[in-house]
Amino acid sequence: MKQESLFASENSQNSPLANRVRPQTLDEFTGQTHLLAKGKVLREIIDQDQLPSIIFWGPPGVGKTTLAQIIANKTKSHFITFSAVTSGIKDIRKIMEEAEENRELGEKTIVFVDEIHRFNKAQQDAFLPFVERGSITLIGATTENPSFEINSALLSRCKVFVLKELQPTEIVELLHKALNNPNAFPKWQVKISDDVLSLISQFANGDARIALNTLEMAVLNADHKDNLVTITETNLNQFINTKSLRYDKHGEEHYNIISALHKSMRNSDVNAAIYWLSRMLDGGEDPLYIARRLVRFASEDIGVADTKALELTINVFQACQFLGMPECDVHLTEAVIYLSLAPKSNAVYKARLNAKKDVKKKGNEPVPLQIRNAPTKLMGDLGYGKDYQYAHSKKDKLTDMKTMPPDLEGHEYYLPTEEGNEKRFKQRLEYIKKWHEQHNNE
Repeated sequence: MKQESLFASENSQNSPLANRVRPQTLDEFTGQTHLLAKGKVLREIIDQDQLPSIIFWGPPGVGKTTLAQIIANKTKSHFITFSAVTSGIKDIRKIMEEAEENRELGEKTIVFVDEIHRFNKAQQDAFLPFVERGSITLIGATTENPSFEINSALLSRCKVFVLKELQPTEIVELLHKALNNPNAFPKWQVKISDDVLSLISQFANGDARIALNTLEMAVLNADHKDNLVTITETNLNQFINTKSLRYDKHGEEHYNIISALHKSMRNSDVNAAIYWLSRMLDGGEDPLYIARRLVRFASEDIGVADTKALELTINVFQACQFLGMPECDVHLTEAVIYLSLAPKSNAVYKARLNAKKDVKKKGNEPVPLQIRNAPTKLMGDLGYGKDYQYAHSKKDKLTDMKTMPPDLEGHEYYLPTEEGNEKRFKQRLEYIKKWHEQHNNE
């Protein structure tokens, strides 16, 4: 935890390039024009020093901390920074007490919390009364969806600004600004083409910090002649062989990609489904988690249209248990291909939802006496099992006995389609309905 000094030594040549060239004003800032262009709301509240409590939500390396610095430079408030990684609840309470004292003296306090999603509920709650009273203005930075990671009470008192990943052209612009900054490489003149800068921007995957770190490594490891450093594509290739994947097994991206996999399979887009599966596997996802979701998909989106789908996914789940990664990746791919190309029906899923509605609405409907067991004489005397008809003793294996609670007779839950094997189930259901129409009134 620091006061006023988060950025104090950033221009030191021992600090990373990203810190040495960090923008100090909004005009120097690159990207986020949807928030920071002239006339946009965030630009206006920063320029006018009328900041409410806010949350900056966006992927890594898009400027969340830099915006906090710019606010620190412009604000007329006491500015305090926290890191959720290193600060505890005692630190929070101590600073909040100081902020309350400052408020009584007429001084505003802005508290910047980096990685606020790492604070637990109790730590987040410690800010709440001071935000409510106006003792502090809170600025939180997070890479995780605030809806999931920030307490609802605290979130309701903050304005959320969504920062977007930087586009390749914005990364190139940012690199040009860095190279023109006297604090970047004061000892050297760096010669680098726009084509090479473009390669860095593609590799950075929207993350300014990755782009600047890559540029710095390329400069430090390139050939130096006097004070001239020339960076070529050949020099750069050793640093950009593997692109970093943005995937958090417990964060929003986890849910985004599993959703993409599920919906690609539902849409029978086999290539998209394989791609999203690969993104999850290469991001380090637990193969058993994926396998469980495939088992669910087999019944939710295919059902009896292809009863082999469930069998296959159970087999793949067991294969993942036996083998683990990396060997089970082909089994998961096989299942994804099969599920993508199988006939689709959500009739099983809808049948469950339809019945669930009646259960919720009607409550505990009694079991009809004729289909209750009667293991004791008393239960038999009370009519349990009376008029029961044994279907196997009948020619058509059907009887006119009622098995639905009287108040729910006529309710239909399973409405089969004509997809795949389900057409056969539909024909069987139609036959049963016609049989009852002919025999129930006899």
